[in-house]
Amino acid sequence: MDLLNTKPEIDQSWTLFLDRDGVINVESVGSYITSWSEFTFHEGVLDALRSLSGVFGRIVVVSNQRGVGRGIMTLEALREINTNLKAAVAANGGRIDKVYNATAVLDEDHNRKPNTGMGMQAQEDLPEIDFKKSVMVGNSLSDMEFGKRLSMHTVFLTTKHEPFSLPNDLIDEQYSSLQVWANRVVPQLV
Repeated sequence: MDLLNTKPEIDQSWTLFLDRDGVINVESVGSYITSWSEFTFHEGVLDALRSLSGVFGRIVVVSNQRGVGRGIMTLEALREINTNLKAAVAANGGRIDKVYNATAVLDEDHNRKPNTGMGMQAQEDLPEIDFKKSVMVGNSLSDMEFGKRLSMHTVFLTTKHEPFSLPNDLIDEQYSSLQVWANRVVPQLV
């Protein structure tokens, strides 16, 4: 399914929601990114974010970070990662408007994806967000379910899972990386 053929053309009224680990940075499968020194951008992500910043009116990161709740990393370290992430993206000509993290251990916490708390907080902070004019890009089914619960268009990245058979109730589009998807949304990236 092609986003550009199934939805109105994306413009500055649209919001891009991104998961972090496995989407923006290389994921430490089975572990956590606990400091900025462990953070490595996926290839092409900075260029993709620069191009996507010209298309989407808002770019928001929503990331489950249970490592804080488990005491594996500090909230201060997470804030440092968020600050450095935003600065690195901005230094490359892109932007991230807001970063939200769910640090709770329990899956039932309203902020932990697939629950919608981080999305609702984003809309409270940025009231112009219209979830029906939003895209959720992630690499887990909980990301996709989060997006669908809020009526977003969903894009699944196969950075840690094999591709799913489409059509799928939770997944509208599927790509190997954020860069590959950005090339579809912003053809001049090619």
